[in-house]
Amino acid sequence: MRRMLAVLALLAGTFVVATPASAAPCAGVKVVVDFGSLGGGVQTGCAAGDPTTGLTALTGANFTYSFVPRQPGFVCRINLLPNPCAAPTTSAYWSYWHASAPGGTWTYSTSGAGSYNPAPGTVEGWAFGAGAAPNATP
Repeated sequence: MRRMLAVLALLAGTFVVATPASAAPCAGVKVVVDFGSLGGGVQTGCAAGDPTTGLTALTGANFTYSFVPRQPGFVCRINLLPNPCAAPTTSAYWSYWHASAPGGTWTYSTSGAGSYNPAPGTVEGWAFGAGAAPNATP
């Protein structure tokens, strides 16, 4: 079945390999983005090396982001979600989290992603909603 799916994907011009969120170790900073409240699932990536900020970790893990117009520093969309972008409210914003190691516990960030410097071996988390931690183990 897997071979047939790979052949179909190649014929369609794309090839996607699905792996469990914790399948591969990360030689850098692991990034977890929870799109659950937006109708998606949890996606992970790895920012290789030693990213200098949470935002460089986010882009280094192959996620895109944009700020709320006229409110620099407030992330309003990750991978173009939500669409349209809206100013953060108490019930709808991208919350930013940290874990000191994979398998650890989430801690809400008291720093903005543009000024926080994640250490290699740590985990960065993002979740859209009312401030709940990502629905995944770091």
